[in-house]
Amino acid sequence: MPITTPKQKIDRVKMFGKQYINIILTGDTFDECNYKAFKSCKKKKFIHPFDDKKIIEGQGTVGLEILQQMKDKVDYIFLPVGGGGLASGVGSYFYHISPYTKIIGVEPKGAPSMSFSFIENKVIELKNIDRFIDGASVKKVGLLNFNICKKVLFDIKPLHEGKVCTTILDLYNLEAIVAEPAGALSISALDIYYDKIINKNVVCILSGGNNDIIRTEEIRKRSLIYKGLKHYFIVRFPQRAGALKEFVSTILGPNDDITYFQYSKKTSKEEGPAVIGIELSDKENFSGMIKKMKQYNIHYQYINDNPDLFDILI
Repeated sequence: MPITTPKQKIDRVKMFGKQYINIILTGDTFDECNYKAFKSCKKKKFIHPFDDKKIIEGQGTVGLEILQQMKDKVDYIFLPVGGGGLASGVGSYFYHISPYTKIIGVEPKGAPSMSFSFIENKVIELKNIDRFIDGASVKKVGLLNFNICKKVLFDIKPLHEGKVCTTILDLYNLEAIVAEPAGALSISALDIYYDKIINKNVVCILSGGNNDIIRTEEIRKRSLIYKGLKHYFIVRFPQRAGALKEFVSTILGPNDDITYFQYSKKTSKEEGPAVIGIELSDKENFSGMIKKMKQYNIHYQYINDNPDLFDILI
């Protein structure tokens, strides 16, 4: 498994595998780990996690169980897409047994390897991916999976990671369901299809619940940023007493809050930079806040839309 695998997932695999397995953590991404696993097999049998006919058939049994349990026909089924194992397995079963069902694949916007491959009509390897949705973030989908998904998927939707984080929180707060990011992908796409699925029978596959509690704060932060409620700035404050107090009283609304503040005083300079995170009570407050910052001649740099700077500072 990759070194970045959540501890809960590692512990669950140990619980199910007991003395019959040996877990080796290697590589920072799935692709690095998969390559090292293949190289370490030597004369042993290597089983690919998704680009394998038997694996695809095994995952297809999920589709069998769904149709066995459903009393009515399934109009739409939404399922997560990473390497394409689940999508090609379940998709194949529905394609042949329930041909009227529209099969929708959902993948991370930060790792749209299947979408890009569809566009180019061949398997494409991405150079860089966002690994946050770790259970569905791969640089390259399987060739078997690509050929099957190209045939059976009605549509594929890349979704913003912040949207998925919002779904994770909603599932927990409203339904008491713990879902990992990859597990929440499918249900995150429902509002995109809102007009089409009214009065339809819809199935979403929540494919996993391996979500460490230590990730909760990052999930909440990504959700707030996606909803336009959390914003980060570099602000150059005058190096005098009361500058921050003036900023809060003149720039922020009565229910807005500073949730992140990092400042290093500079000697022999009139201004000192501070990194500030502001959580708004209403996303509509943003334009007014920016207008006030310009009105009061606040020197600032907005970093939400600067991913390189954001990753370094936040």
